[in-house]
Amino acid sequence: MHLHILGICGTFMGSLALIARAAGHRVTGCDAGVYPPMSTQLEEQGIALIEGFEADQLALKPDLFVIGNVVTRGNPLMEAILDAGLPYTSGPQWLGEHILQGQHVLAVAGTHGKTTTSSMLAWILHYAGKQPNFLIGGVAPGLEVSGRYDPAQQLFVIEADEYDTAFFDKRSKFVHYRPKTAILNNLEFDHADIFPDLAAIETQFHHLVRTIARSGQVIAPTGEEALDRVLARGCWAELVRTGQEGGWHTREMSPLSFEIRRDNTSYGLIQWTLTGAHNRNNALVAIAAAAHVGVDPRTSVEALSAFTGVKRRMEVRGTVRDITVYDDFAHHPTAIRTTLDGLRAQVGKQRILAVLEPRSNTMKLGTMAARLPQALEPADLVFCFGQLEGKQALGWNPAEVLAPLGARMQAHHDIDSLVQAIVSAAQPNDHILIMSNGGFAGVHARLLDALTRQH
Repeated sequence: MHLHILGICGTFMGSLALIARAAGHRVTGCDAGVYPPMSTQLEEQGIALIEGFEADQLALKPDLFVIGNVVTRGNPLMEAILDAGLPYTSGPQWLGEHILQGQHVLAVAGTHGKTTTSSMLAWILHYAGKQPNFLIGGVAPGLEVSGRYDPAQQLFVIEADEYDTAFFDKRSKFVHYRPKTAILNNLEFDHADIFPDLAAIETQFHHLVRTIARSGQVIAPTGEEALDRVLARGCWAELVRTGQEGGWHTREMSPLSFEIRRDNTSYGLIQWTLTGAHNRNNALVAIAAAAHVGVDPRTSVEALSAFTGVKRRMEVRGTVRDITVYDDFAHHPTAIRTTLDGLRAQVGKQRILAVLEPRSNTMKLGTMAARLPQALEPADLVFCFGQLEGKQALGWNPAEVLAPLGARMQAHHDIDSLVQAIVSAAQPNDHILIMSNGGFAGVHARLLDALTRQH
């Protein structure tokens, strides 16, 4: 079958293209502003990319158009597909119907930590010799790609996103996956551009729970009120709770080491480079999910002790003059606070300079703005960048919203002035944490270069 994918450079759709190609299909695709790393990864795999969404792509005559959720009505190619009455579907629906049927799907859902937890789980299964298939929204060292598929293998790890499926299917992507093992890691309000409130997201999560067979398993932490409300509506699969001493739980030994326990049994000590209680929780639920498909928790502990994290999740981008620059995919006040708390536990009294670009739709709209001062509290200095015009313009004033932080906060609207301000403030042994879910105008490389040039 020839598939033509609209929006192929998105993380999900690009990974889907790799999986479709591995399944034996001919794959082509298009996107606006074709960009690496996905464009490079696809070209290396021999998948032809077309720049733009022009209607003349109908001449390719694919058997099926697969539509990414970046595509809206008014898109010239989409309008031509509709006018011609040609067959189309969404990426999640195609994946669910053509790839995931017959697989033991291990789905990782939650507001925070989906990519990291999915990568941990896929890495554990890989380490244990299970050769898992996977589709993840990031590239973890050791896994090498964001999507892999071998029809001979029966385990499939997928990052289960609650964002909507397509312009013609407003259900969450994850309702198409029908997992046998489901991690519900946490649940908060997010995606203010498509969900009116937390209750609407809870409904989507319960739609996911309804698809899980009674022979399956749902893994959820204790003490998450929104998830408790979801599960109170009904859960027909086995429910495994984490975080209680009567079940799966961790025991912190140091900021970078902790013990994995179930009831009174210890499965060993994880020692790694990842910081924060959130990553300990991510590890715990990944180990519980791996146990459901037969992996000895001791093997999982060994695997995660060799896990080095996911790109753009507290990734060290460089160290210059004893100043360390990190990149983190922070998109929500809770994620910002847990990341800062984790870094603080690691560096002690050394200074943290937090550099924030509020770029997600929820952050740009200002829905979570009032929570930002408290989220940024652990930082010694805060630099907030927001564009005044264009698609990425903020709908709120950082100088006003972040005023509770006092003199340690600066707001910038020009990338060059931002870099200069950070360089002027930085001192040896500082830790500069850059947080954005976008490219942030290449600020990481600019900052490292400026720090190198400063005498």
